[in-house]
Amino acid sequence: MFQTTNPATGQPGEALPIDDEAAIEAKLAAADKAWRKWRLTPADERAALLARIADAFEHERERLARIAVCEMGKTYKSALAEVDKCAAGLRHYAEHGPAMLEPVTIATADGTPARALWRPMGPVLAIMPWNFPYWQVVRFLAPTLLGGNVGLLKHASITQGCAQAIVEMVDKAGAPAGLFQNLAVKSQAVEAILADDRIVAATLTGSEGAGAKVAEATGRLLKKVVLELGGSDPFIVMPSADLDEAAKVAAKARIQNAGQSCICAKRMIIHTDVYDAFLERFEAAMRAVTIGDPMDDVDMGPLSSFEQRDTVVDQVAKAQAEGARLLFGAEQPPMPGAYLTPGILVDVPRDAPTAQEELFGPVAMLFRAADIDDAIALANDVPFGLGSSVWTQDAGERERFERDIAAGMIAVNRMLASIPEAPFGGIKRSGHGRELGPWGLHEFLNLTAVLG
Repeated sequence: MFQTTNPATGQPGEALPIDDEAAIEAKLAAADKAWRKWRLTPADERAALLARIADAFEHERERLARIAVCEMGKTYKSALAEVDKCAAGLRHYAEHGPAMLEPVTIATADGTPARALWRPMGPVLAIMPWNFPYWQVVRFLAPTLLGGNVGLLKHASITQGCAQAIVEMVDKAGAPAGLFQNLAVKSQAVEAILADDRIVAATLTGSEGAGAKVAEATGRLLKKVVLELGGSDPFIVMPSADLDEAAKVAAKARIQNAGQSCICAKRMIIHTDVYDAFLERFEAAMRAVTIGDPMDDVDMGPLSSFEQRDTVVDQVAKAQAEGARLLFGAEQPPMPGAYLTPGILVDVPRDAPTAQEELFGPVAMLFRAADIDDAIALANDVPFGLGSSVWTQDAGERERFERDIAAGMIAVNRMLASIPEAPFGGIKRSGHGRELGPWGLHEFLNLTAVLG
């Protein structure tokens, strides 16, 4: 059984069954059967299903939000926002997706008629994390179903209630049997499922270690894979920036989802001319963060689990042993649950091992940059390349950042966020491939050339 735990109280939640071999086989067979018919379903009918799934999310938004709060501790208001984002993402693909599937006419030198067609591949396995238990799944689900594929979900162990709820939303929308199913399995079962001939591709959002294992397995099997892995995103502030706004957004970006987001700002890289002024504002904003019962109107609830909280505590202690100074915070408050107060690490040695790691919790690392070249060098001096946020009013500096920051995404004078219209993904050890927009839709479609 999967045993969930409410991270706000430490009390056990619902116990949910694990699929045995017979259940896995039944779901794989159902997925294969569903795909053979779904691939022939017109795009406008697929889009209509997405719109109905969006309706189901909106109708059940409060119940869905409460499940997420109880399973992984995000605040109720942020859980509601996540459910609403899912509905918006589904509606985006329902409205604009069919046009993304239109054949592309190709101009040829000798006038030969030529077209490129987008065609579905088959059942796709999605291995998804707990931190955004609905949105991470929906940004796979919507383009997968629209493209004529079917989806199988392997969700995180601690968010199996969320996984079941998503399946319910799809079923309530009238989806054919087998079109989208949750494989209630643990990580050890993934490799055998990937090896099944009925699975044609996979996508994973998660840790480097999990991504490496899935990449190795899919590479050996010659199957397509998209990986969205960790990040240690830089938040760069230059002298021309609006410091009040930058500091306010930096705090929000660091404590979003209790710091448990791949694209949270994690390394604050501040130009030396405004370092002290920024730190004063940033510290005030971080100290003002309210913590408590995630069902209340607070800024931050607990971390997703006691294990996750302890991992961050250990990383902070390691950083201090390496020479960093804990300015304040990173403490376990006297309350039940996996809580950790926001904190700031300063004077982190650039060559410290912790400076190369992802801190998946509400603790920021601050670095001082001498100039723009130093800021870019420091931003790129990690094995990750997911997102970044740069703050400047100088057009030349903006051009430099856009050209030289080694990341899949760059936000300028704003907090980085995923939106349905834009490609989402990273480079280096942050993964490869893209989600969202037409790019995410096309990742799991076969491109067929037709000549004549």
